[in-house]
Amino acid sequence: MSKTAQEIYSQIVRNLPPTERLRLANLILNELVQQNLSIIDESDTWTEEDQRDLVAFSLQNTASFFDDSEEIL
Repeated sequence: MSKTAQEIYSQIVRNLPPTERLRLANLILNELVQQNLSIIDESDTWTEEDQRDLVAFSLQNTASFFDDSEEIL
């Protein structure tokens, strides 16, 4: 019978002392690094266009808080 990560955490990991929980987390992360897994979903990354759109929106939004007579430094 396979268990989910939540079940394992609730039944086993949560009951470990903090130092052992940290040791377990370290083991898991080190193994993932050694396996060189690509766990970053590239579809969630921002494109150059996304970043430009965000900057443009931020500048427009900030400018709306100032009168034409105020100088923005």
